[in-house]
Amino acid sequence: MFGPFERAVAGRYLRARRGERFVSVIAGFSLVGIALGVATLIIVMSVMGGFQVDLLNRILGFNGHLGVYPAGSALTDYQAVSARVAAVPGVVSAVPVVDGQVLLTGPRGQSAGGLVRGIRPEDFRRMSAVSDNIRAGTLDDFGGEDAVAVGVGLAQKFGLPVGSELTLVSPQGAATAFGTIPRVRAYRVAAVFQVGMNEYDTSFVFLPLEAAQIFFQQPGSASHIEVMVADPQQVREIGRAITAALSGTPVRVVDWQQSNNSFFAAVQVERNVMFLILTLIILVAAFNVVSSLIMMVKDKTRDIAVLRTIGAGRGAVMRIFLMCGASVGVTGTVAGVVLGVLFCLNIETLQGWVEAATGASVFNPEVYYLTHLPAKLNWHEVVQVMAMALGLSLLATLYPSWRAARTDPVEALRHE
Repeated sequence: MFGPFERAVAGRYLRARRGERFVSVIAGFSLVGIALGVATLIIVMSVMGGFQVDLLNRILGFNGHLGVYPAGSALTDYQAVSARVAAVPGVVSAVPVVDGQVLLTGPRGQSAGGLVRGIRPEDFRRMSAVSDNIRAGTLDDFGGEDAVAVGVGLAQKFGLPVGSELTLVSPQGAATAFGTIPRVRAYRVAAVFQVGMNEYDTSFVFLPLEAAQIFFQQPGSASHIEVMVADPQQVREIGRAITAALSGTPVRVVDWQQSNNSFFAAVQVERNVMFLILTLIILVAAFNVVSSLIMMVKDKTRDIAVLRTIGAGRGAVMRIFLMCGASVGVTGTVAGVVLGVLFCLNIETLQGWVEAATGASVFNPEVYYLTHLPAKLNWHEVVQVMAMALGLSLLATLYPSWRAARTDPVEALRHE
């Protein structure tokens, strides 16, 4: 398509001589603009994609993919219901739990609201999101009526080493002649976990199921059943199968897509909006390519006229300036892709350097839920960004190249 003659002339025009450096400077800025736009778009999309995936994995690993809730106040036959749910194809586990809100009080009088979750010790050990992230103590001591497991954020906030006591106060107390008296009970900290999600690490407390039933006065019953499935994307179909298996039992089934729909929909909308906004950076850089090529065409009017008079056709002239503009676009796109990919692959190292240099937290877990800056490279998105940048760059070269091909050699040389 591009012959040796066109390549030689285009390469000559891209190497500026003295007195022609202004056009090359503009072309250089266009190249840098395209590279930065492509790199920024890849980095932002990778970080937001990693944020979405990491957040989803932590939420589902902590709360389960499905929840079977009683139509009334509590599940009294939770063992039979759990067995029927576990028999449904696609279900990995069905775990009965007891949930309740409490006031947490530390040994030095600190207090904060929290959520207590009662779970059987054997089920808790199989809960990899927590059991694989024990930072102090051991789950072997999680059992009986006085052991709890707390998050690392709560342990640091209240000063709770393993073996210390945490007091739980339930607002739903016992009714007496003097009014309602809240239930108060002190428990020993057996283990400290770190899920990596600030909300869970600072407010969740795990109790053995029987101890939670006693504390919340729900003997022989559970608040709901948490269900883990083999494929989280098939929860709707599995939920319908669970509902059919529990026909006759007054329950309702809620999957993770229903319970977190608004949250993840907001994250997806933010990704789409950021993609559109950052695409404008590449578009602006493409307009810079247009301006630099138009200036090059103006600067090379005499050269174009000479080329036309020695036999170069309009197609050859157009291809020369197409190559000039395409070289800027392709080089900038490739440089941007390399920069963006390298940044994403080393993002945690770069985050550590910035925090060490500035002494400030780049990624505040209290704001962004997670304790680190995630990045997940989606190579399909990288290819899409590369194709879009190349397409915009090539489109930007069409008009200036067409103008160059339309140059009349007689008019161009008349005043020379």
